[in-house]
Amino acid sequence: MADLKLTVLEEQRQSGIGIFKRWLPRLVVALLFVFVGNGKFSAHSQWIEIFDRIGLGQWFRYFTGALQIAGGILVLVPRTFPFGILMLASTMLGAMAAWVFFLGAPFNALIPGALLLGLLAVGGEELFNLTSSKKEK
Repeated sequence: MADLKLTVLEEQRQSGIGIFKRWLPRLVVALLFVFVGNGKFSAHSQWIEIFDRIGLGQWFRYFTGALQIAGGILVLVPRTFPFGILMLASTMLGAMAAWVFFLGAPFNALIPGALLLGLLAVGGEELFNLTSSKKEK
């Protein structure tokens, strides 16, 4: 009887740890991208100059900020998590391309590249499951 109680407690602890391991990276991603996206709406941010240099206009700064905030929120909802990861990954791919092709600072592309790898580490398995389940149907 004592062994059974110990086993149940062990399983509950592991499931709690599993939940923590799954939600902590999601929470970090959400907070990071909501913070960065929100910074794009500031009237006195460094993003104004960066988006001026890209040459697509300030509307693109607002659009990117909105995508990042929306993606950050979507990763907190289990059903929309993969779509949030895809949305955020697309902004990081765009940022890498902007640094390389429009801003002439390819080494700065390492920062969004690292964030992209982090996004894939957090959500890659669910993205793979999403695409493979679509192919099977």
